[in-house]
Amino acid sequence: MADYVIAGSGINALVAASLLARKGRKVLVLERNAGIGGCIRSEEATVPGFTHDVMATTFVLFLLSPAYAALGPELEKRGLQFAHPEIPTGVLRPDGSHLLLRRDRAANTAAFDALAPGDGAQYAADMAKLGANAPFLFALLGGRLWSWSMAKLVAGEAWRRGPRGLSAFFGEALGSARHWLEPHYTSDLFHALLAPWVLHTGLGPESTYSGQMAKVIAFALEAAGAPIVKGGARNILTAFEQLIRDHGGEIRTGADVSGVIVDESGRATGVELASGEKIMAAQGVICSMTPDQLYGRLLSSWPGADAQRVETRGFVHGKANMQIHYALKAAPMWRDPELGKVALLHLTPGLDGVSKAVNEAERGMLPVEPTICLGQPTAFDPSRAPDGKAILWLQLPETPRRLKGDAAGQIAAPADGQWTEAVREAYADRVEALLCRHIPDFKSLVLARRCHSPADLAAMNVNLMGGDPYGGACTIDQFFLWRPLRGSVNHETPVKRLYHIGASTHPGPGLGGGSGFLLATSLT
Repeated sequence: MADYVIAGSGINALVAASLLARKGRKVLVLERNAGIGGCIRSEEATVPGFTHDVMATTFVLFLLSPAYAALGPELEKRGLQFAHPEIPTGVLRPDGSHLLLRRDRAANTAAFDALAPGDGAQYAADMAKLGANAPFLFALLGGRLWSWSMAKLVAGEAWRRGPRGLSAFFGEALGSARHWLEPHYTSDLFHALLAPWVLHTGLGPESTYSGQMAKVIAFALEAAGAPIVKGGARNILTAFEQLIRDHGGEIRTGADVSGVIVDESGRATGVELASGEKIMAAQGVICSMTPDQLYGRLLSSWPGADAQRVETRGFVHGKANMQIHYALKAAPMWRDPELGKVALLHLTPGLDGVSKAVNEAERGMLPVEPTICLGQPTAFDPSRAPDGKAILWLQLPETPRRLKGDAAGQIAAPADGQWTEAVREAYADRVEALLCRHIPDFKSLVLARRCHSPADLAAMNVNLMGGDPYGGACTIDQFFLWRPLRGSVNHETPVKRLYHIGASTHPGPGLGGGSGFLLATSLT
């Protein structure tokens, strides 16, 4: 019998399993799909010999996380290696103007000042201020919110800053990206550089708290860049799997958990698979999934979860993603060769363009000019394609989950609002036309294109509801103390010894493994 049975195998589940196994606990990880990883998945999705990260690709949050601090050396012993681009991000506008962010504070400050006098100094001041606040800020972002240690931390900050000072800190943190960028920075190009990054937190540039998240991302990109796993993201899964097994853990794929077994005292004692097999757990059950899956499926027959099921109806999912992967005959020939050295390049008209595309997507419309996040993995890891050839990784981070129409009036939306192959490919053609603006003879380079619509992503992973990769909307009313539900306390549930982790829980989405780390370190 396992001590802990873990349902799901995304980054949080793998972190939790690894840490518990290192403590000497016997863990069993159960995954319904044929392979582990959740949103970490590599495939030859286009042409044989071309390795694509089908969903997540950049591991900056993991490298900066306490999970990596604890597990990184063991994962590296098992073959994990990262490639580290020197230019983590940049922006390219329709007129060809562009701006880069490097892993060099002095170089960034100089570049931003050259663009608009004073912008570099403002950026340096903002980053220095964030660095000074980092211990408190990152404790709030990644710590156990309902704990004595957190209460002491907040009380200590109130004593150090004074009540008004602490109030001012939180007031500033709640500001939107627009309200940070526009009053403080003159350059529209600088606005365009950072505005798209809030989309990767599930927010928009007008969202509460998006300003703080834009600062955090800029700080993180400078500190750790935009690392990718050498050979494809699947290699981190191989390292995790070996680590867990080396410490006595077990992993089973093709094992669909359909229910949690709850005894008469309201305690989780195991799980039941869709096949009817029952698996018992001596110390607890850990579920890495959305609240819809946990309370609507796994606890569907347990009356004690009635309140959670009612609240789950109001759990809001955010915007969807769409992925496009290219196999190319050669690396793109950008008009400025330095753009070929950028790990993640955003193509957007700027702050207003991002805002417009977000608004269109939130109203169920296909954006006229979507924000394109373009990754160039083979520029830093040539092993992902045959010699001389290349791949592109494209993410459209503001895509409607359910279709109501096309803001450009060119693509007919199905009456039922569902994504179809025809809509997916027509929308991908729109994106490709935007690429052709910037890359001469782009179409002549293409060997193959593979697209994954929000519906395709949801079919790959049951937790990506409607293609939402963030485990639910990350708006302030559904974050921090209120994630996933208003009555949530850390990673506990109304069932004793049943724990809830994953992107839907604090500290939210991303590849940091935060919820898995917090839970595993709290369990004795």
